[in-house]
Amino acid sequence: MDHDAVSDDTPPEFQRQGWPCRNRPPQAVPVKILLAEDDDRVAEFTIRGLKEAGHSVDRVADGRDALSYCLYNSCDLAILDRMMPGMDGMSVVRALRAARNDLPVIFLTALGDVDDRVAGLEAGGDDYLAKPFHISELLARIAALTRRRAGAPEATTLEVHDLQLDLLARSARRQGVTIELQSKEFALLEVLMRNAGRVVTRTMLLEQVWDFNFEPGTTVVETHISRLRAKIDKPFDVALIHTLRNSGYIMHGPR
Repeated sequence: MDHDAVSDDTPPEFQRQGWPCRNRPPQAVPVKILLAEDDDRVAEFTIRGLKEAGHSVDRVADGRDALSYCLYNSCDLAILDRMMPGMDGMSVVRALRAARNDLPVIFLTALGDVDDRVAGLEAGGDDYLAKPFHISELLARIAALTRRRAGAPEATTLEVHDLQLDLLARSARRQGVTIELQSKEFALLEVLMRNAGRVVTRTMLLEQVWDFNFEPGTTVVETHISRLRAKIDKPFDVALIHTLRNSGYIMHGPR
């Protein structure tokens, strides 16, 4: 397991390289977060990662305490374990939505099947992250929810080093050369460029590009990454898509 992942088992990944990890995303806009997690080890490492990214974190270990906190305290986002004593995470979210509380919620849980994720979203959750998870992925999801809530205008052009992606014209250019992309290649490149400098996991790509339509053992991500590299990296001097073993992919220019 990569040192940037949180596991329910003994987590030597946090001891091997220390903290912060080498591939931690750049600091985002600080937000106040409630973490509802009854596993002390998972909570400790999650809080450490969130605080390293500049966020403020309060923690509870019981579902009833989580509901009370969200109803009577001010915070920007809640991260809820699906299974907690007192009250499960989905019941907490249902109660919040019934009270017309639209606080953004990310479910953090060991239940990672597609049906479980769909159930969490239908209950009123905004996002769903299965354990073991990568701190960088959690931070990316927090940043995305924060942008949506703030109503930040969406960029129409993305740029990484000398590569430009025009989201309106659906075109890509590098060093003035137009690059022809198939629809899934374009979608894959868009996700990578939107998360430039951050680790993008295989699960994130399957969720955002293929909408869970493939089995976990599929090689569709690897196949499309290879095709994408052949078009945007191999013809040029500088590679932009980099593989992080056991973690995923990260896109950046020369460092």
